[in-house]
Amino acid sequence: MRRLILFLTAFLLLIIVVPLLLQAQNTATIDLERIQRATVYIIQAHSDNLSIACVGSGTIVRYDGLILTNAHNTVKSNRCDGDTLIIAMSLNINEPPVPRYRAEIVQANTGLDLALLRITRQLDGRLIDPATLPVLPFVELADSSLVALDETIIIAGYPDTGNAPVSLASGSILSFFDEPGGDDRAWFKVAAAVPLPGVISGGGAYNQRGQLVGVPTAALLNLEAGGECRLLEDVNGDGFINRNDSCVPIGDFISVLRPANDARPLLRSASLNLSVETLTSPGFQIAPAGEATFAGLFFAPAVVENLPTTVIGSAPAGTDSLFLFFDYANMTPETIYELRVTVDGVPAQAFDLPPVRWSGGERGLWYIGADGVNYANGIYEFRLYINGIAAASSSILVGGPTQTIPTFTNPAFGILDEAGNLQGNGYVLPTAPIATARFIYQNMQPGLPWTVIWSYNGLQIARTDDVWREADGANGAYPVSLRPPEGLIPGTYRVDVYLNSLLTTTGSFVVAGTQAGAVPRVFSNLEFIRTDDPLELPETAAANTFPDGANTLYARFDWERITPGTNWTIRWRVDNDIFYEETRPWSSQEQGVDFTVRLTAPGGLPDGTYTLDLLINNILLETAQVSIGIGQLAINRLAQAGGVQLQGRILDAETGKGIEGISFILISEEFSVREFAWNQDQIYALAITDQDGNFEIDRTLQIGAPYSALVAAQGYLPVAADGLEISAEDTSPIKLVIPLTRDG
Repeated sequence: MRRLILFLTAFLLLIIVVPLLLQAQNTATIDLERIQRATVYIIQAHSDNLSIACVGSGTIVRYDGLILTNAHNTVKSNRCDGDTLIIAMSLNINEPPVPRYRAEIVQANTGLDLALLRITRQLDGRLIDPATLPVLPFVELADSSLVALDETIIIAGYPDTGNAPVSLASGSILSFFDEPGGDDRAWFKVAAAVPLPGVISGGGAYNQRGQLVGVPTAALLNLEAGGECRLLEDVNGDGFINRNDSCVPIGDFISVLRPANDARPLLRSASLNLSVETLTSPGFQIAPAGEATFAGLFFAPAVVENLPTTVIGSAPAGTDSLFLFFDYANMTPETIYELRVTVDGVPAQAFDLPPVRWSGGERGLWYIGADGVNYANGIYEFRLYINGIAAASSSILVGGPTQTIPTFTNPAFGILDEAGNLQGNGYVLPTAPIATARFIYQNMQPGLPWTVIWSYNGLQIARTDDVWREADGANGAYPVSLRPPEGLIPGTYRVDVYLNSLLTTTGSFVVAGTQAGAVPRVFSNLEFIRTDDPLELPETAAANTFPDGANTLYARFDWERITPGTNWTIRWRVDNDIFYEETRPWSSQEQGVDFTVRLTAPGGLPDGTYTLDLLINNILLETAQVSIGIGQLAINRLAQAGGVQLQGRILDAETGKGIEGISFILISEEFSVREFAWNQDQIYALAITDQDGNFEIDRTLQIGAPYSALVAAQGYLPVAADGLEISAEDTSPIKLVIPLTRDG
């Protein structure tokens, strides 16, 4: 425990005269000054003349200069085409920010619109020795899955283009939005006491413990689409700031947060210095074939495996779950989409999704919605926008009694065996002569007209019109099959079922690979190779364990029958913790060998067990593990991402019994014990012992950050120590036993 051991001996060596009784303080009080000091202003600039391309806010999440922000303000793109990142800070929290450092992107997920930056240079471009970088104020990430509806939050960021200090605004959580590919918390919808300008995008939202729960996010619209663009500087050097100078795009007003948990994989990989790179060159350029479009809007009461349970035309009174589904095409990561909702013609901001970056693929089926929210009776109109322009809309009536109507629900896909049983995983099928969809039906009536339409990659390929037969009954399961003349070829298939010409259910699946049991063989021969020279890959033997470590690790695999444009997912884990995950369209040939991915880290890969997963439609199709070094991360190495918990017990040195009501204080890293003036803003965390003398610090400690500690109680000698530092090898939680000596 390195320098932490000094804390135990410090009780005898570092006795300091302090007030003998600390008045109880409210540990739930949010440390607003710390949040303000941890908030930075980010400038993306052009390296040739340092002219500004984009601006935004960010938050320091590690003492050594790791900054969490939005990707759209920092990753080079059409709207933000700068190549240099400048970090500005307020030297006084009541003053505008001052440029101080330069930073580099160490991790980014453009789909989630999140990025992690690391301070690497002085403002003049000189490299910074990490050991000489001053300890920076930082905040810790909360478990955003614990955020509750109506919870009060504080939102921090810079409100304008560098001319004002950090702004703090109170707000509350209105709802949780769900989208494909995640859990039920893709977005937090917030209501703020004051409008939140777009420059705050990339900043932080905090719970009442001062933990970061989400990142305020607002995408950048083009001027043609109604976006804002501000003239900030005389770029052309003519002595005037006017329309002849380039302007800086500013996002719309902010009303949503990306949950903090979405940033944890990025923080893990950045903390471990892990970097993933795909080496196989694309065989195809996956590019939109036309204008981005939304079509085929419909509503569902619930979602299972990213598909609607059923399609509804109205919803009963008391509805608390509603999802809008729609087809999309020709979308890109830079496309901006938006949802506006009205109820009986009145804007309903609780259900709006402001302009955000598109996080799906190029084409497919998407949804946006929320559950656990009260949908009051009325006519809801959902209107979708693409790049600020109205693209599609649909309405639904909420209210009235629950209706008993004929329905089809819960499509499942597979291949029928000889006994008529549906075989397969339901969402990824192998190339085969025939595919079957099985639906649950309820309340069906004889003579009811119904239609089944099959499509392939968006084009209709089969249609069946029929009437319901009395022999099929009112309730049960019904299979419908697709048998193309050429068999099932790789691609995305979809089936739509209509009753009385109204869509009642839909479902889709991907055909890829060849038949090999319940899971098709799409990816195979996944193996790991250790070499420092990529030219040696063909001659180097693969292995699943490297006990003497590895500087660079290559993973390669073969693939078959996967059509370009099919969305697939690559996911890396270390000791079962995800540190990299990306879903992308397949851009190589339909079949091939030795698709290669490289995993690196400065100074070599940390010891651990690394797992590579390959998925389509969330179905795990191939996985393999490789052991580096001892096969396990150094104890609590990932605590660098989340911090270390501190617990302890304070005892009477003479009796050995726990002492109730003792204050254990951790002082913020900027202050020593001698500088501590008993101000709330100097306290990093405070805990009071229970009746048995036990205490637990309610904030995590960052690896490597220096802390000072103080124990003060009436009737006992006070004790204190400076320079307490947690190392990466310390086990979390750290447990201290602290004996106190009576005063006299």
